[in-house]
Amino acid sequence: MAIIAVLDFGSQYTQVIARRIRECNVHSRIFPYTTPVSVLKAEGVCGIILSGGPASVKAKGSPRPDPAIFEMDVPILGICYGLQLIAEMTGGAIAHSTRREYGNGTLTFKPGASLLLQGVKSPLTVWNSHGDKVDRLPKGIKTVARTENSSYAVIEDAKKGRYGLQFHPEVNHTQQGIKILKNFLFKICRCKADWKMSNYVDEAIASVRAQVGKSNVILALSGGVDSSVVAALLHKAIGKQLTCVFVDHGLLRLGEREQVVKMFRGHFKMNLIVVDAADRFLKKLKGVTDPEKKRKIIGHEFIKVFEDEFAKIAKKSHAEFLAQGTIYPDVIESISIDGNPASTIKSHHNVGGLPKKMKLKLVEPIRELFKDEVRRLGLEVGLPHDMLWRHPFPGPGLGVRVLGEVKKEYCDILRAADAIFIEELRKAKWYYKTWQAFAVFIPVRTVGVMGDERTYDYLIGLRAIHSTDAMTADWAHLPYDLLQRVSTRIINEVKGVNRVVYDVSSKPPATIEWE
Repeated sequence: MAIIAVLDFGSQYTQVIARRIRECNVHSRIFPYTTPVSVLKAEGVCGIILSGGPASVKAKGSPRPDPAIFEMDVPILGICYGLQLIAEMTGGAIAHSTRREYGNGTLTFKPGASLLLQGVKSPLTVWNSHGDKVDRLPKGIKTVARTENSSYAVIEDAKKGRYGLQFHPEVNHTQQGIKILKNFLFKICRCKADWKMSNYVDEAIASVRAQVGKSNVILALSGGVDSSVVAALLHKAIGKQLTCVFVDHGLLRLGEREQVVKMFRGHFKMNLIVVDAADRFLKKLKGVTDPEKKRKIIGHEFIKVFEDEFAKIAKKSHAEFLAQGTIYPDVIESISIDGNPASTIKSHHNVGGLPKKMKLKLVEPIRELFKDEVRRLGLEVGLPHDMLWRHPFPGPGLGVRVLGEVKKEYCDILRAADAIFIEELRKAKWYYKTWQAFAVFIPVRTVGVMGDERTYDYLIGLRAIHSTDAMTADWAHLPYDLLQRVSTRIINEVKGVNRVVYDVSSKPPATIEWE
């Protein structure tokens, strides 16, 4: 099976590139930018994509690939920073742009200008994100399209199979970006559309079996989509070698614990251990208001709980591995991939919160997948639709939906309000129209009037968004009558709340969660 290698230079869109390729049913794999040509040849790659990145090609010590890739007999496509690398490393010159290009731009070109643009109509709205530009093209490379600020927005040397895009075709903001990528995959690299999610299942199962061997695995099961899919996948791969541990940290949604027990202990017949650690977590969080500190505390405490359970399990069986439902948006927002200088947005409890000296080795079989891909994987391993299309829930739970200090009183108020919001979304058939929806407890008291009495109670924020991969999101335009019903019920039914607001911000500039 042909492989497209995506060399990662630290862009937060690197995995989006790989994902778009997989959506075209072509196998893609991400490699560090330092990967030697010998490895790429051994993998049998049929094309190479150089990702974007936050560095400047002109900066001393900026990331560079193995120069021998330009001697390989496979097509190369550079995106943004990748285009500048192609130009600079093959004899051209890069300069700092006097006018940076960020956001939408207009790409123009002549019909038939390039095989890369075949079937794409000019003009075209594209998404830019760069502060450098090509100042001089190398010999043999020509420009075939431009934007308002770049004369070299699309470059190529068709004879040597070198192509470059100064914009990002992989993001939704670029019109016909998938068509451009398909031209590279099928017309230039001559790939075959023969990769499916079932292939990923087979690869993941084989990888888990090779990594784990005869050892036992403890799974950090939250009951959310990600850990549930991992549970089903690992159960399929190693069966009774898997022990699921569910931690009730007191930061769960209403009825969450009961649902998890019914599904995994009852329906799937898995070995499930339930740990009641609510008091332990709330005690650790007492007085803490900084969201990053809360995430770190919850992450560290999770690991400590699992280490405690590991000690108990180890007396009965040999367990060496801890499995987690880490997905790619968690990874890319928390840490740089393979040391690349990608910006950290926020840490996730199952990524940045891990202690350096952990007694268990990690098993993370869906680490390179986006949420929608995880759901498709879940269908492949037999999970029910309602579980897979349940809205995402953060690992730290209500710990990052109660703003500021986390108290049991606040969690109880939030649980009740959130349950009403979700119930009304389902009744109005809006639950599956949104990608994620939830309530937020805001520790601010406002004056209100109930009957003839003055109240001084708390504020609840509502958040509902549309997204496909959690990398970008837009707020959902819920009907006013639906919002009115939700607000009325929360104020009437949840003691301690007298005001409800709706969040109308997108990601970026905001994030999906409030903390």
